[in-house]
Amino acid sequence: METQAIFGPAGNGDTFSQHHRSSVEAPGWLRGLGLGLLEYQCGRGIHIGEQTARQIGEKAREHEIRLSVHAPYFINLSSGEEERRQKNIGYVIASCQVAQWMGADRIVVHCGGLSGQTRQQAMEHTLQNLAAILEQVEAQGFAGITLCIETMGRQNVMGTLEEVIAICQWDRRLLPCIDFGHLNAREQGSLRCTADYERLLSYGLEKLGMERMRHFHAHFSHIEYNKGGEARHLTFAESQYGPFFEQCAPALVKLGLCPRVVCESAGTQAEDAQAMQQIYHRALCEAGNGKVE
Repeated sequence: METQAIFGPAGNGDTFSQHHRSSVEAPGWLRGLGLGLLEYQCGRGIHIGEQTARQIGEKAREHEIRLSVHAPYFINLSSGEEERRQKNIGYVIASCQVAQWMGADRIVVHCGGLSGQTRQQAMEHTLQNLAAILEQVEAQGFAGITLCIETMGRQNVMGTLEEVIAICQWDRRLLPCIDFGHLNAREQGSLRCTADYERLLSYGLEKLGMERMRHFHAHFSHIEYNKGGEARHLTFAESQYGPFFEQCAPALVKLGLCPRVVCESAGTQAEDAQAMQQIYHRALCEAGNGKVE
C-alpha cells in the first residue's frame, strides 16, 4: 500500500475533454500531470463495455495510476423494498464487473434517502441491503474489490460521518469514503480549521483503527450549501465556500493517514487535484516527513 496520500480526479475534467476523445487516454494524461489516481464515473449508469474498460486498465497499469469506480447514484441502500434491494445488488455487481475489467480495487457507493423512515430504520435496511450485496460480491468472484461507503451532503439522507463509520464497523470488507465537502455542507460549514479535521479523522481512527483508516477513501471539493445541505459543486477558484485543503493536509500528516483523495471539483478536478497534492507535499515537508514536489 501507499506510504503517502495519492491524488486524482473524479472522471475527466474540462481540459482533458477539450483535447482528448477517449478515457483510454486519461491515465497517460494524468501521469503527465504528476497525479496517481483516477475514479471512473458510473454515477449516471454503467455505459462502458469490456473492451474499453480493459484498455483503460492497461493504460493505468502502464502509467501507474490507481483506479476506483463510482457506482450509480440511484443505489438506495436504505430502502426496505425487495425490488429496490435486487436493483441495488445488480448495480453493485455491474460496477464490480467494470472494476474487475479495469483492475480497480475500490467501488464508491452512496447511502440512501430516508423516505419517511427513522434514521434507525434506514440503518437497519442499509445493513440488510449490504449483507445481500456482499454475499453476491463474494459469490460472483469479486471479493478483492472493496466497497467504500460515502458520507453524504444532504441532511435528509443517510450518510453522516457517524453513520458511515458505524456501517463500516459492521463488516471489515467495507471502507469509509469520507467526502469532506459533503460533511462541510450538511453540517453548515463545520470544517473551519485543522483541529476540525483532526477531530473528524480521530473519530474514524478510534472506531476503525489505524489498519483500516490509514488508507481510507476520500472525496474533496468546494461545495455550495443551503439550509438543507449540499447545493452544488464548485471549483477551487470559487472560494466563497469550503472546505479548504490547506487545513486538511496537516491533519492527514499529523495522524499518519495516507488516503486516496479524489477531487470532485466542477470541471477543474484534475487541476485542483494537482493543487491538493502540492499542498499535501508542503505539509509533509513542514513536518519533516517528505519533500516538496
